[in-house]
Amino acid sequence: MLHEILLSLSGHPSPLLREGRLAETAQPILSPPERDLLKTAAHLSELHRSLIKTTAQINASHGSVICRAVSNAIGSIHLAAFQRKILEVESSILRKDAALVGAYDIVPLTAVVGEFSDWTMRMEWLWDIVQFMLKKDKSGSRAGSQLMNKLRSEIQTGYADIEEAALSLARVAETAWLKQVSAWVLYGRVPSFGAQDFFIQVDTESDYGFRVDQKLLPAFVNASTVSSMLFIGTSLNHVRSRAGSESSVGGLSHLSSQLQELSKLTFPLDTAAFSRAITSIRQYLSQTTLQKLLPRDKVVEMLHLLREFFLLGRGEFAMALTQQADEKLRNRWHRADNLAYEKRDKLSTAVVKEGEVAAVLTRAWAVLASMQSEHAEEDEELERARDLIQLNLSMSSTTNSTSKNDNSPTDITPFGNLLFSVPVIMSLHVHSPLDLFLSTADVATYSSVNAYLLSIRRAHLRLTDLWKITSLRRHHPAPPRPPFSLKKAGQKKTRTLRDRWQDRSLTMRSTWTTSSAAIFFLAETEAYLQVEIVEGLWAHFEGWLIGTETPGSRPPTRPSTSHQQHAANSYEDQQPDVGDDDLWLEDGQTTRPASRQYPQPGLNSAAHRDPQTLSVAHRMYLGALTRRLLLTQPTFTDPLYSLLVHIDRLVALVHRLQGIWTALDLEADEGVVDAFSNLEAEETEIKAHIGQMENKVKKGVEDVVGVLRNLSIDSKFLAEMEGEELYSDAQEFLDDDPGRYIPKRVGGVDRLLMKLDFGGWFNSGVGAEDN
Repeated sequence: MLHEILLSLSGHPSPLLREGRLAETAQPILSPPERDLLKTAAHLSELHRSLIKTTAQINASHGSVICRAVSNAIGSIHLAAFQRKILEVESSILRKDAALVGAYDIVPLTAVVGEFSDWTMRMEWLWDIVQFMLKKDKSGSRAGSQLMNKLRSEIQTGYADIEEAALSLARVAETAWLKQVSAWVLYGRVPSFGAQDFFIQVDTESDYGFRVDQKLLPAFVNASTVSSMLFIGTSLNHVRSRAGSESSVGGLSHLSSQLQELSKLTFPLDTAAFSRAITSIRQYLSQTTLQKLLPRDKVVEMLHLLREFFLLGRGEFAMALTQQADEKLRNRWHRADNLAYEKRDKLSTAVVKEGEVAAVLTRAWAVLASMQSEHAEEDEELERARDLIQLNLSMSSTTNSTSKNDNSPTDITPFGNLLFSVPVIMSLHVHSPLDLFLSTADVATYSSVNAYLLSIRRAHLRLTDLWKITSLRRHHPAPPRPPFSLKKAGQKKTRTLRDRWQDRSLTMRSTWTTSSAAIFFLAETEAYLQVEIVEGLWAHFEGWLIGTETPGSRPPTRPSTSHQQHAANSYEDQQPDVGDDDLWLEDGQTTRPASRQYPQPGLNSAAHRDPQTLSVAHRMYLGALTRRLLLTQPTFTDPLYSLLVHIDRLVALVHRLQGIWTALDLEADEGVVDAFSNLEAEETEIKAHIGQMENKVKKGVEDVVGVLRNLSIDSKFLAEMEGEELYSDAQEFLDDDPGRYIPKRVGGVDRLLMKLDFGGWFNSGVGAEDN
């Protein structure tokens, strides 16, 4: 009987200990306590056999390497220990150990079963773990990360034997996982076996060619560590892809020395210790290989290019692009009736082709090049921008794909519709290895900010251009001169021209009043956004970037061109007093140097920052920029967009009215008659539409100012603006860096509101000032 029990516990099926068989044979000869003891042995035997069978199945077919390692450890460690326990009990019986064998060589069944009492709960727990590995969730078989999380939670059960077993299996699981991590962070390779269970997945549509699957990530790994591991692996992939063609990049053999950082880790892995090991590997990689692959000077050059052209640091670029786009639209709408979109609620859809949009940018580059040729100096930054910046029609699918890895609310912005009346986006072609630093989502954010700032700048330019229409501001044509003006016909001609001018001047007075108020609003808003927000944040970020930013200091300002001087002077009467700062330039600068000279980072220890630190800081800078620009506040951007649309319509109507008046003058003075148009009826209709549009522009300005007032007293908005700089993941990543970047607090809605004081204009009619 004892031999049968021990064989059954060893994993051999016993007909005597089967549930039904035990009830039949044991009823007449065994007491109830003895039957209960045999049931316990039978249960333990059944668990042992089930574990042997199931672990073999997992070892052969499970998709997770970690689950296979744990399953193998269950058999090789715990089940083997159970087998040894059986042999020990059998050996004790054969040696007639007094602990098991009593008088007359009687072996109590209680003593034998009692030797395995500690194993019942442990085997049941092992069976639960095995069942957990076999159970499938919605995505398929269990992932290794889920198993590691469960084992870590089982350590806290409070039972010493379960804690010991969970610790042993957790060590095995995390060792297997760490081997996968080692292949990635030391050599940039996704594990060839069990890759579907690794948290780094190949994704050709993502920025880096890889993505992080959060479902496959263990709970003890924090977000900053994941970001570091993704950066390390993708960097090593770039190194390996370029090592064959560029010997200066160097190989990856030196990274094997960083294996000791991982070998020092103890199990179960500690979050802080693991994070420090990954950070050490990242910094070592940045100081060796990435110094050659991605020099910091290239990063600084790219950021300056984005500042100059996407954030409108070069005012002449915004003006040239706006002028060329308007010229293209005027050529398209060469007939007056094609401009009649003022009856609709939105801008009409012009049929603009991709090639025409690209041609506008090409002509804008030509205008800038002609400006530069006047100084006989080559502008390297302009040449880089010509090669990298593109202007394309924006498709909805493209817009969505650029933002799938980012939660930015600026992915889809309506301001891109204003330049050509169709969705247009300015993009940047990021060459390798700069894509390690600058992601597609970052470029999409820059594009949204560019469309936003350019739309305000464009509306400002179009309104100020109305004052260039001489016939609307002065007597045109001028009254006749003596001696003809002294004659009766000449006097009649003079009275006719004077009456005509008075009527038209009276018609335009309210238009000039509304346009002047809109220009004031746009000028102050643009100055606030460009000088206080964009320039303020960039100056601070640039100072941190080149290692010259210290508390209370300001980084050096940029040089600028004479064209920027002209652009700035055009705003002189409307810009706020900001001391020595200007919207586009510093006084006294008339030429742009041929090649920008950046401060040398080697002289400042604060400048030794690895590419990932720069990338995280850059994302914090972009996040602060979009929030401070109010681009993430639909309650502000929606009425502002409507106002810019109304301004566009008003400008188009004024141009149309000027064309009608010119035709009427030709008809009255020269006898040139257009038989296919009714100019008087058109004039009446256009005047009515201009009056309606003036009211809409005034109402639009009032709505935007009202939104700003509401935001200035919105505690939730103010709290968000005050705490916006500390992103949870970025802050966690930078907490250990004493020189970490924290965006500067600039601007403030109340500062803008103080400048937008329209007096009693909102409380009176548009033309009330004329009375």
